[in-house]
Amino acid sequence: MMEQALAALQSLQGAPAYGLVFALLVGSGFFLPVNEDLLLVAAAAATLRGVMEPMLLVTVAWCGILCADSLIFLWGRRFGTQLLRHRLVAGALPPRRLAAMERALGRWGSAALFAVRFLPGLRTPLLFTAGSLRVPYRQLLMYDGTAAAIEIPLLVYGVRWAGGRWEDLLAFGRANAWAVLAILLAAAAVAWAVRRAWR
Repeated sequence: MMEQALAALQSLQGAPAYGLVFALLVGSGFFLPVNEDLLLVAAAAATLRGVMEPMLLVTVAWCGILCADSLIFLWGRRFGTQLLRHRLVAGALPPRRLAAMERALGRWGSAALFAVRFLPGLRTPLLFTAGSLRVPYRQLLMYDGTAAAIEIPLLVYGVRWAGGRWEDLLAFGRANAWAVLAILLAAAAVAWAVRRAWR
């Protein structure tokens, strides 16, 4: 599904492109297999070709992500574990992962709603668990909304910055291969440690 969506995004311009980004992001709130980060990277790359304006993309993406996260949160609040019997949902939310998210919420409280925005793969289970544990919705809006307001512009403008400097970045990578490798290994170690701490 993501391949077709990304191909469609490349062929659209203006309002239909923004509409597709918004619809796909909201679709993830219905447990559709949409990779938010990959979609945003592709949309940000499209801004380099003038297909979309970066600030408008940030706004549309923020609204779409907040809608999707709110839906997942509200599914958890309304249906709780009953929804896990559905085949589509059960694959996205295994019981073991939900138990880990419950422990994370117990340990970190609502601040986990901020942190999880930067941890792909953990967002859906944590948001669903927060809803089922009756975390106040205003806390989702405050923490998740703030995190998305940081993440989305960083992603969009980061892609735009890197997109115009590919040759320079590749030359830097070749000249400093060991330093780049060390940074990548350090980032992987941090990601592994964070995921382990949340289990």
